[in-house]
Amino acid sequence: MDCGLWTTVALLCFCVASCGPPANPQALREEVVKIDSRFAEVLEKRDELANRIKVLERELALKKSQVGHQIAQLRKELNEATQQFNQKIQKTKTLLAPDVERIELALSMAADELKGRRHMRASLGCSISRLRKALKSEQAQWAQSERARMDQELAELLQETQRLDQEIAVLNEHIRLLKIKRLLLRL
Repeated sequence: MDCGLWTTVALLCFCVASCGPPANPQALREEVVKIDSRFAEVLEKRDELANRIKVLERELALKKSQVGHQIAQLRKELNEATQQFNQKIQKTKTLLAPDVERIELALSMAADELKGRRHMRASLGCSISRLRKALKSEQAQWAQSERARMDQELAELLQETQRLDQEIAVLNEHIRLLKIKRLLLRL
């Protein structure tokens, strides 16, 4: 190795080992180049690369700024679009409101009617039970005409019970269908 190079390395080690940054980088540069003129090319290359790095860093900062503005603009556009579409969705959903209300009303009326029919059925069941007990009672001695009238009444009550049972079954099916319709409109 060249003696000048060793001197340059020693000088650089001394500068690095000393506390703090060099007092005058230009003076140190001149001193090193004076000792080793070939090192000037390396320093020029370092200066060129440092300038390139500064340009690239400025380009990166500019690109970050541009992309940041684009992101902010896209977020703003997305928020506006989201609000517009949510309003359109709500408006569209309200178009079904009359149908839903009509089904809710029909369901409420059918439920009330079913409740009334069940109450009538329960009342008939009690009447049938009392009449059967009266007919089976050993203590009661019924006249033939009275017994025939009670049997006729029991037959009519049983017939009315069958009719109510059929109506209740039809109402249950109607309510089931209305609930399915309501469910389908809410999906």
